[in-house]
Amino acid sequence: MRRFAFTKIQSSIAAAFFWLILFTTLIMSLISYNLSVDDLTKKSQDSTIQIIDQVNRNIKANIISMEYISLMALNNADIRAYMQAMSQQQVSSQEEYRIPIQNFFSSVLSSRKDIASLMLANNQGSFIVTDKLNGMLKSPLDVKRQTWFQGAKDAGGLLVISAPHVQNFYENEHRWVVSFSREIRSAGVGQSLGVFLIDMNFDVIHDICSDIRVGKRGYLFIVDQNGEVVYHPQQMILNSDYKTERIKQVLDKDEGSFATDEGRDSRLYTIKNTGFGWKIIGVNYLDELASNKEKMKFSFLFWGSICMVVGLVLAIVISYRLSRPIKRLESYMKEIEQGNFDVRSDITESNEIGKLSKRFNLMTRKIKELMNQIVVEQEIKRKSEMRALQAQINPHFLYNSLDSIVWMAERKKSEEVVLMTVALGNLLRASIGKGSELIPIREELEHITHYLTIQKMRYKAKLDFQIEVDEDILTKKSLKLILQPLVENCIYHGIKNKSGTGLIRITGSKLEGCIVLKVQDNGVGMDAERINRILAGDAMQRDKPANKGVGLSNVHERLRIYFGEPYGLTFKSEMDRGTEVSICYPILE
Repeated sequence: MRRFAFTKIQSSIAAAFFWLILFTTLIMSLISYNLSVDDLTKKSQDSTIQIIDQVNRNIKANIISMEYISLMALNNADIRAYMQAMSQQQVSSQEEYRIPIQNFFSSVLSSRKDIASLMLANNQGSFIVTDKLNGMLKSPLDVKRQTWFQGAKDAGGLLVISAPHVQNFYENEHRWVVSFSREIRSAGVGQSLGVFLIDMNFDVIHDICSDIRVGKRGYLFIVDQNGEVVYHPQQMILNSDYKTERIKQVLDKDEGSFATDEGRDSRLYTIKNTGFGWKIIGVNYLDELASNKEKMKFSFLFWGSICMVVGLVLAIVISYRLSRPIKRLESYMKEIEQGNFDVRSDITESNEIGKLSKRFNLMTRKIKELMNQIVVEQEIKRKSEMRALQAQINPHFLYNSLDSIVWMAERKKSEEVVLMTVALGNLLRASIGKGSELIPIREELEHITHYLTIQKMRYKAKLDFQIEVDEDILTKKSLKLILQPLVENCIYHGIKNKSGTGLIRITGSKLEGCIVLKVQDNGVGMDAERINRILAGDAMQRDKPANKGVGLSNVHERLRIYFGEPYGLTFKSEMDRGTEVSICYPILE
C-alpha cells in the first residue's frame, strides 16, 4: 500500500476531499436515482390504478343497467302473471301475457343496443318467451345445463354474471355475450317460477377495454371469481397456451399488486376487486414503469461527473490554501537547516498552524540563544585548552634545556654554560610573554634558532641544522612554539640514537593558500605504529626520560583546536632513512 502513499500534505488533503466528494456524490446520485425511479414507478402504478378505476366504473355502469333491467323484469306484472300461469299449466293465461312480455322485451332492446337478447325460461329448462320468434331457437335445447341457469337457481334471486361465451340458442347465430341471469320467484311464498336472462354483447366489454393503454407494452384483463378470463386483449394467444397469466396469484390476492421475476419481461400485476365477482387486472412491464430510466441514469451520471469535477477543483483549492502555510514553515525550517537562525515565520492565522508558527519562532529564538551560548562557551574552552597546552610545553622545554646545562656544567664548560644560559633566558622570555598566541614566523624561527644553538652546543659535531624559509612568509602569523617540539623529537628519537652526524633541516613555503613548515632529519626513522602513538600522546609512556612525546601531540591538538580538523601534523618516515614532519595551516596575515 505504500506505493500509493502521498508524499505531500497538499496531495493528501486534495485526495481526501476528492474521495469524500466522490463518495458523497455517488451515494446522493444513487439515492436520488432510486427515489426518482420509485417515484416514477409509483406514478405509473397510480396511473394504472386510475385506468383500472375508470374501466371499473364504465363496466359497473353497464352492469347496474343490466341489474336495473332484471329488476324491471322481476317486478313486471305481466311477466309474474305469465310465469305463475306457466307453473299452474293455465294455457289460456299464458297466451294472454306472452304478447305484452314480448313488447316489453322489444322496447328494452330498442333502447339498449348493448343487449343481444332477453329470455324467460321455466324451471324445466325450456324457453317460454324470447325477444325473437320461437322458430329461430335451436331444437332440442337443454337450458338447465347452462351455467347461467344453474347459477341463477343457486343464487336465490340475486343477479348472476357469467363469463363471456358463445350464445348458441338461435339458428345461424354465434354471438359472444355476457349473460346476466336472475331467478324469478312468486311474491308470497317465494316459490321458484323460472329464470330471466339478459345477454349483453361482449363488444361492450371489448369496447371499454380495447382502447385502454397501460404503457407501451402493458395491458388490462378481467377474470371472474372462478378464474375464467372475461376479457383479455390477447385472448386467442392465451387460449393457445402461447401466453400465460398468473391467474392463481390474482385469485389469492383480493386487491393490491405483485411482481413477477421474468428478466426483461418481468411484470407488475395491479388488482382491483369490482365488487360484483370480477377482478380487473392492470399489467405493467417493470422496464416501462420508469420509461426514461436510461435518460435519468445518463442525467445523474452527467451531473454527478460535473459535481466531481467541481469537487476536485475545490479540493485542490482548499488543499492549497491549507497546505500553503505549512509549506512556508517547511521553507523556514530549511533555512534553519542551513544555519540561518534569524529567520522568522510571518504566518498569523488564528488556527493550529498559526499556533505552530508562534512555537516555531519561539524555538528558533531559543536555538539561536543556545547556539550563541555554545559558541561563547567553546571559545572560552578553546582558549583555556590553548593555555593549558602551552603551559605543558614550557616546563617540558625547560626540563630538557636545564638537563643540557647540567650536563655541560658537569664537564666544567663554563663559557658554554653561560652562552646556553643566555640563549635559554631569551627563549623563556619569549615563551612566557603575555602577548598574542599568534606571532610572526620570523620570531618563531628566531626561537627555534636559539633552541638549536643550545642543542648544537650540547651535541657538538653529532648535530647540525639548516633553516631555509621563503622570505615572503616570514611576516605571516604562526602559533607560538610549534617548531620546538618537532625539533626536539628529531633530536631525541632520530639523531641521538644514530651513529655519525645528524642533520635537522627546517623549510617553509606557501602551497595552495596554506603555510607549510617542514622539519626533516636523517635519523633512525619511525614505523607507522610509533607515529600513531606519538600523535595520540603516549609515545614516551614506556621510554625515558618520561613524557618526552607529549610535545608533538600537544602541537597537533593546538593546530586542530585553532584551525580545525583538516589541519595538524603529518608524518613521513623510513627506517634508517629519517623522518619528515609537516605543519600545514591557513595563511594568516
